[in-house]
Amino acid sequence: MAERWVIDDGSADPVPSEAVLGALRARVRTGLPETWLTGTSGRSVAFVTNTERAMVMLLDAEGDPGEHAVDPGGEGSSKGFVLSSGQHDEYLDHDTVPIGEAFRLVEHIVRAGSWPEDAHWAVDR
Repeated sequence: MAERWVIDDGSADPVPSEAVLGALRARVRTGLPETWLTGTSGRSVAFVTNTERAMVMLLDAEGDPGEHAVDPGGEGSSKGFVLSSGQHDEYLDHDTVPIGEAFRLVEHIVRAGSWPEDAHWAVDR
C-alpha cells in the first residue's frame, strides 16, 4: 500500500499528490509559510517559504535530522522564512530552492515517496 500523507493542521484527511500543490499554495496565500506533512510510515516533509524560495526537508522519523533540497547554483542568502513559532530565519540560497522547484519536489515525494531522480539534496544525518 502506498504511503498516505496528511497536512499537520489538525486534519486527518489524506492529501493526494494531485492536491498537495493547491493545498501548499493556498496555505502560503493565507499567510502560512510553514507546512508539515506526515506520512503513514512516520516520515515527515517540511516546507517553509519566503514566497520566492523554500526549504524542503524529508525526515524519516521524529528527531531525524533528515535530508534537505539544495540548489547547487544558489549564491548568497535569503531572509523572510517565518516559522509557525514566529521565529524569522535566513537560509543560504544553496540550502533552499526556488518555490516552483519546491512545489515539484513536495508533490513528487507525496506521490512517489522519494526525491525525484533529478533533484539535488543533502543528507543531514
